[in-house]
Amino acid sequence: MIQVTNLSFQFGGQLLFKNVDLKFTPGNCYGIIGANGAGKSTFLKLLCGELEPTGGSITIPEETRMSVLKQNHFEFDEFTVMDTVIMGNAELYRIMKEKDALYAKEDFTDEDGIRASELEYKFAEMNGWEAESDASRLIQGLGFEEAILERTMKELKESEKVKILLAQALFGNPEIILLDEPTNGLDLAATAWLEDFLADYFGTVLVVSHDRHFLNNVCTGIVDIDYSEIKMYVGNYEFWYESSQLIQRMIKQQNKKNEEKIRELQSFIARFSANKSKSRQATSRRKLLDKLTIEELPASSRRYPFIGFDMDREAGKDILTVDSLSKTVNGVKVLDKISFTLRKEDKVAFVGDEIAITALFSILNEEAEPDEGSFKWGISTTRSYFPHDNSAFFEGHTESILDWMRVWSKDQTETYLRGFLGRMLFSGDSVFKPVGVLSGGEKVRCMFSRMMLFGSNVLVLDQPTDHLDLESITAVNNGLSAFKGNVLFSSHDFEMVSTVANRIIQIKDGKIIDFDGPYQDFLDKMKESEN
Repeated sequence: MIQVTNLSFQFGGQLLFKNVDLKFTPGNCYGIIGANGAGKSTFLKLLCGELEPTGGSITIPEETRMSVLKQNHFEFDEFTVMDTVIMGNAELYRIMKEKDALYAKEDFTDEDGIRASELEYKFAEMNGWEAESDASRLIQGLGFEEAILERTMKELKESEKVKILLAQALFGNPEIILLDEPTNGLDLAATAWLEDFLADYFGTVLVVSHDRHFLNNVCTGIVDIDYSEIKMYVGNYEFWYESSQLIQRMIKQQNKKNEEKIRELQSFIARFSANKSKSRQATSRRKLLDKLTIEELPASSRRYPFIGFDMDREAGKDILTVDSLSKTVNGVKVLDKISFTLRKEDKVAFVGDEIAITALFSILNEEAEPDEGSFKWGISTTRSYFPHDNSAFFEGHTESILDWMRVWSKDQTETYLRGFLGRMLFSGDSVFKPVGVLSGGEKVRCMFSRMMLFGSNVLVLDQPTDHLDLESITAVNNGLSAFKGNVLFSSHDFEMVSTVANRIIQIKDGKIIDFDGPYQDFLDKMKESEN
């Protein structure tokens, strides 16, 4: 259990939050949400003792073991993967190494024998004999072969290190687990495994994540950092989001009968209470939801950018034909004679090899040449492209956001541009900020602004949700869902792929699997074929 009492924290003269009183209990997973810069990661650092609060206290019972997902991917480069994972339980690892050092001594004394006996007792008490097999199960659950345990961390790719550090955080059944963006770098199979691992976990789990599907599947509570306060709400992210939207409508429509809105909220709560959910947590979740009152639902100050795409003209019957396209990247053939035809109203999610997907999108947008094969866009198509790497649009640029946008806009007036940028959360003097110093999320919002100005009937987007907060991801999801034209996109966001795409193309080992239907049906089909 973690007890937070009257907590406050200031950073650089800015008050992030104050008067925070919370209790985190075993058997629950809490999703921590808030706008970028609200203090989500800072809150985790306060809980684990990396930062000291400005005021108040955090109480954790003695002998409680806390595990934290490490963010420094080079910290363990000199260690084997096996050692790195077992280091998740620092005391067990220390005992192992001291024991090994004693047995390696040439002049093993009686005192050494006594000490070794003490260590063996502690080692057995901590289930040390199962440590290596436990580590193996964790890394296999995350998609690795067992042989990787003998390699050193410095031999691994960045994406592999991320998974190993996650295994380290989960190792040894700690009573408290703190995870900051644990699904970053995970493929879908590994994410599903992590969801199953956390869903029935006995301890207390706190997780910061921008993955809405993940938050929905694992969370029994949402911790919202907003208004310089931190409040806890029962339920998963979807429940928090929909109830906060209803509350906002109530606040904006005070002239309407509150009784009508209250009935709507009560019906909403009842609907969520009846929802089926995996794991034993479902029963306690329903009991908590049944006891909710209207006053306990969230009222948020969140601001959502407006993302919507209008077509200047509708595309004809012919959209895109790809014929025997091949491409080699860094000596690897990532596209091997792939062919497909895009039909009107297709919204296609490309999954699988990300290097191959980026190569394909670059070719289709004439930024790269194929090694062989061809493609042809329909004569009535107009396209907007969101590249995976947008640095060319910003690096070395000194103009303001306003002037940067003016380059792409048909309407050059400041009034129009300011209005447009205001909907993308650039208001007041922020429109004069040089684009070369923008944050990752601000650059992405600029790129979406640029795309919306074009009036295209085909959108091509390569990982558009990277660097975005939950509010912006939701806005992108809604905008693509509502768009009447064609969409070709890749994304790590499970919810977006599930709700936007009506067709899935998987690229694996240079070949494609073309599936006509929603994402979950595709996953079910793939699972069937494996069995």
